[in-house]
Amino acid sequence: MPPTRPPTGAPGGGLPLVAKIAISIVAVIFVGVGYFVVFFGDVDAQMSTEKNRETNLRSELTKAQESNKAYQTDLEEKARREKMAQEQKKVLPDEAETPAFLSAIQGVATVSGVNLNSFTPRDEVADQYYSKVPMELTVSGRFHQIARFFYGVGKLDRIINVEDIEMLSPKAKKVGDDSDVVLDVKCLATAFRAKKADEALSARKRGK
Repeated sequence: MPPTRPPTGAPGGGLPLVAKIAISIVAVIFVGVGYFVVFFGDVDAQMSTEKNRETNLRSELTKAQESNKAYQTDLEEKARREKMAQEQKKVLPDEAETPAFLSAIQGVATVSGVNLNSFTPRDEVADQYYSKVPMELTVSGRFHQIARFFYGVGKLDRIINVEDIEMLSPKAKKVGDDSDVVLDVKCLATAFRAKKADEALSARKRGK
């Protein structure tokens, strides 16, 4: 029997070298494609996560900025209200503040050139929303000084009414080489104070 010829290809049989190379290339390509798909999918997932995180952070930042703006607005409003309350307290305090009342009167008297001869506080007179704080005054000075005194009292921050003005015993007085008439004036200076919440409530109950 004649000898059998081995198949064409690598010695000892098997796939040809070209087929093996092709299979290796295909295998490498499949591995590369698989790696790329897995890697790209992971990167894509990470990118999506980071985008969502960025979106959330931007949303939180916007909310924080809005909250800060609202907070600043509230602070400004609070400061404005406190300033208004302070200004209102100068005009209409919630205490009698008799020493401050008298000090203001004395200051106006000094600036006007009149003498504050006497002062007599009277009892408060309650009204529904405020109380009157009257004080009887006696001052002396020349007519224009008295007029300046009354004008100055009207310009004070605190509301003060001057009423029941009575001029007493005008007398001539020599001032340097000139003589002038000096007046003694008696009047009632009335300041006001706001009632506190409990006082206003009691007043309303009594009114009912």
